[in-house]
Amino acid sequence: MNLLRNLLALIGAAAVSMLIYCAVAWGPWLDRVGALDDRAMETYAELFKKVLETGNGAEATVWKVKVEEGLTAADVEETMRSVAAEHNIKNVGELPLSKQVEAMSGKPYRYVKIFMFCNALTAAQMLDYNDAYSAYLPCRVTLVEDPQGQLWIYSLNMDLMIYGGAPLPKALREEALRVKRVILDIMNRGAAGEF
Repeated sequence: MNLLRNLLALIGAAAVSMLIYCAVAWGPWLDRVGALDDRAMETYAELFKKVLETGNGAEATVWKVKVEEGLTAADVEETMRSVAAEHNIKNVGELPLSKQVEAMSGKPYRYVKIFMFCNALTAAQMLDYNDAYSAYLPCRVTLVEDPQGQLWIYSLNMDLMIYGGAPLPKALREEALRVKRVILDIMNRGAAGEF
């Protein structure tokens, strides 16, 4: 009985020590958590959940949509360009990566093409807020053929940019959410071939 009581006392002392350590080590940071966007913790939790599921940080930070069977890369490209134009977001560049790989290696490579979409005025708003947002510009959407021949559409998950820090100013947040909706529309309609 004394052994059990001593063991429980030891566990209790260890738990109290751990709480004190955490309070001292993390206390100054906890105040800052309250200054973050209301969805910050949810966003980071989702990111961490995806890292645990996939074991891959890149997988955790992207959106991906499977292209419907029967659609060709040309079909998807045409749809994505059309949807972008409908939303008044410019296709400011395309990188046919698979062609570049083939030219450099002399060997065939699976289909990969990167599209760059941008609204210059939105980009300027982001940069006026913080130059680090330049790394997110322009919005990239990639059409990828996986090793099994299935086409997928990928883009950077913008939630970390929108919700991951202090709340964005209202107008910038609204514009960032609009761009998010546009990119997801380009991806989803592109994957379905819906003009």
